[in-house]
Amino acid sequence: MFAGAAVGAVVWGGPMVAGFSPDNGRTATVRIPADASFDELTDSLKASLGDKYAAGVIRAWKLFRAVPSAAHGLYVVERGTPAYRLARRLQYGRQTPVKVTFNNIRTLDMLADRVGAKMEFDAADFIAACDSVLPSMGFRGRASFPAAFLPDTYEFYWTADARYVVETFARVRNLFWNDERRAKAKSLGLNPVGVATVASIVEEETASSAERPLVARLYLNRLAKGMKLQADPTVKFAVGDFSLRRITGGHLRKQSAYNTYIHEGLPPGPIRIPERATLEAVLEAPSHSYIYMCAKPDFSGRHNFASDFASHQRNAAAYRQALDRRGIK
Repeated sequence: MFAGAAVGAVVWGGPMVAGFSPDNGRTATVRIPADASFDELTDSLKASLGDKYAAGVIRAWKLFRAVPSAAHGLYVVERGTPAYRLARRLQYGRQTPVKVTFNNIRTLDMLADRVGAKMEFDAADFIAACDSVLPSMGFRGRASFPAAFLPDTYEFYWTADARYVVETFARVRNLFWNDERRAKAKSLGLNPVGVATVASIVEEETASSAERPLVARLYLNRLAKGMKLQADPTVKFAVGDFSLRRITGGHLRKQSAYNTYIHEGLPPGPIRIPERATLEAVLEAPSHSYIYMCAKPDFSGRHNFASDFASHQRNAAAYRQALDRRGIK
């Protein structure tokens, strides 16, 4: 009874009753490291919440007789939160989930950086978890790893380890690849990694969602005919420069397994992490006879398609002339 009265007197009669008022915005974020000492806990609170409010939290914390390491985690504190309420959350480790969103990611390293910036673990931990987890799920080497992920928004606790995050991403991807979609991929002569690889090239070829099914079928037509894909985005990936606007002979001679002007078939893996919609565009690509494409000379980002080389040559000449007029080398 005495202890309860003491808590009540301090919480409701002292400075802790005041709600938190961040200097900027409506929230502040507190991160408490693993195995934090009392001093580390205090420093984290002061750095994120200010000395006055942190002092109120610490008073309640001491009265609750909580262990500092129990607070390990990330906590978003909203404006007006009483200090004693935050102390209770820390006491029981009631973290705020972290949203991890990724899209428009080209490489595994880029994904690792994006995820590591949100979580307690870092990018190197994420790569190590991929190396540990994904081969057991059927992914053969890092070149195939981008096919293990689907762009979306995911929720984790900040303290989740890298292995759990990679396993979660892969499980979501496997839910997408149900029996029906796997059967469609097989009918195209592809497995899910192959579909993701085609989809990654399609996304780099065009930003137009309306064009993507057409581009997908074009590359499927080339594969079916045993033709080299000769996809410019694979050359940009091989060179390591996606800003290239004009592919020259030097680029085309780049020795790389990803250079589809040199090597037949698909490159070793996706050249970006494709979206669900683009995977579907490959699986549902409409039948047509196009085997050539060239960017339109109006620089709209769209393409002219052709079924014969003569028509393609005319399209390519028009585009080269447009590049020359703009002085693009």
